[in-house]
Amino acid sequence: MAESTVTPAELKREVARRRSFAIISHPDAGKTTLTEKFLLYGGALNLAGSVTARKDQRTTTSDWMELEKQRGISISSTVLQFDYKDCVINILDTPGHKDFSEDTYRVLTAVDAAVMVVDAGKGIEAQTRKLFEVCRKRGVPIFTFMNKMDRPARPSLELLDDLENVLGIHAFPLNWPLGDGPRFKGVYDREKKQVHLFERTPKGAFKAAVEVSDISDPRVKEKLDSDVYDQVTEELELLDGAGADFDLAAVAAGELTPVFFGSAANNFGVQLLLDRFIELAPPPAPRTSAGKTIEPTAPEFSAFVFKIQANMNPKHRDRVSFVRIVSGKFERDMNVYHTRTGDKVRLSNSMRLFAQDRETVDDAYAGDVAGLVGNHDFLIGDTLSTKKSLSFDEIPRFAPECFAWLNNASTAKFKRFRAGLSQMLKEGVVTEFTPIEATGSYVPLLGAVGPLQFEVLQHRLQGEYDAETRIEPGSWSLARWLKKKEGETLEEDRPEMSMGITLVRDAHGYLVALIPSEWVLNTFAEKNSDWIVSDSPFPPPSGE
Repeated sequence: MAESTVTPAELKREVARRRSFAIISHPDAGKTTLTEKFLLYGGALNLAGSVTARKDQRTTTSDWMELEKQRGISISSTVLQFDYKDCVINILDTPGHKDFSEDTYRVLTAVDAAVMVVDAGKGIEAQTRKLFEVCRKRGVPIFTFMNKMDRPARPSLELLDDLENVLGIHAFPLNWPLGDGPRFKGVYDREKKQVHLFERTPKGAFKAAVEVSDISDPRVKEKLDSDVYDQVTEELELLDGAGADFDLAAVAAGELTPVFFGSAANNFGVQLLLDRFIELAPPPAPRTSAGKTIEPTAPEFSAFVFKIQANMNPKHRDRVSFVRIVSGKFERDMNVYHTRTGDKVRLSNSMRLFAQDRETVDDAYAGDVAGLVGNHDFLIGDTLSTKKSLSFDEIPRFAPECFAWLNNASTAKFKRFRAGLSQMLKEGVVTEFTPIEATGSYVPLLGAVGPLQFEVLQHRLQGEYDAETRIEPGSWSLARWLKKKEGETLEEDRPEMSMGITLVRDAHGYLVALIPSEWVLNTFAEKNSDWIVSDSPFPPPSGE
């Protein structure tokens, strides 16, 4: 298969310009607002929230799904790209709600860094901790933005202690807040020893930051209440006295998080975060295929599918497969191998998505995320490459914790019901299991990480396929994958059963036990000591 004509020097230069990161947080910490402020600085949005970097004015937001607007939460991860200074930035805004953590985990496979947004009034929350652990396991560098400083906040030193004690990561504040709540007046840049004062103007607009050379400048004392000024100077002396140096290598290793303070809603400290992020965040990292390291500057094109989404826009009734480019140069109309099937595929319809809007992508490089539009037989985790032998195993697999039967409410709309469900299964919204004992008529048994996923499934089936459904909750709370410890697991092999357990098969034909409780699980495991009882799905059989 023909290689790209890009020169090694051009490839190296373009890869070095890329910054790809996810924004992670607990719900309501302000990550979607922060995303939109980043777009503002990238010239993609104006203050009114309309796109200015396109020929026509189009309102946009990173929450595009109707249910997201109704609920006020992010349900689906969103991919946004813009240029800032000399960098090409790919932002992946992720769901914060725990029921959609699976989508977030997949997104984290496609990035090289993460910005963790923390509500300064609440500190580290449960979902933040869970997402942080995923980043840690993947070795993803983390930058922390203490948000909502314009509201009453916890003491800043306590917030730093939270990072170290709760998350177990060293923290280095690169700037420091000047007060909080109504008395929040800006931030102090500890590296440049500059105070950035911010001023509100009528109608919600904001002036550019006023830079002051030093914390002792009379203008700073004038702006801050005397007790706030005394507290800030005391805290800065304490931080300087600690003697810790900023260690970029520790940041890259995920051992140290640079900390920034500000308010995304009021545009305080956002540009300081963005400017330092593009300087400190790593460019695209190598990935591994069958034990071999694939460098981003390698000439052969390679990418993997980390997300599939259909019907993102009612005007475009199609399927978009989001791919993270790992190496080489992507060129529209190029031919690649779909390595799972061995087929050659022409990538003719490639898009850069901006919320619901889209524009054609002619070329892209390692670190970029592209949307491949069309009815390709892609699944989440698939590898695309100009080399047939390449295959990335990047996507984690999760066991569902909620189960339900999905009933089709209208036999006349059965085809729509099947088509819609088939699409949702490919997107990974839910997982389907097939009971060992046949139940007669077709009523799908589904599993999900959280119950809200079933609500999204029903909402999308109704809105996108005009298929009304009824959910009948199952009685199980655990799924365990089963294999004989010795020898091959045969079709007729069955473990010794415990009360309330149902045996099913997953999409790859593996035997799965659906279990009502931890107590029943322990009894089941004791009875079946000759079986492997796994809490995570087995990888697909080779050749699938």
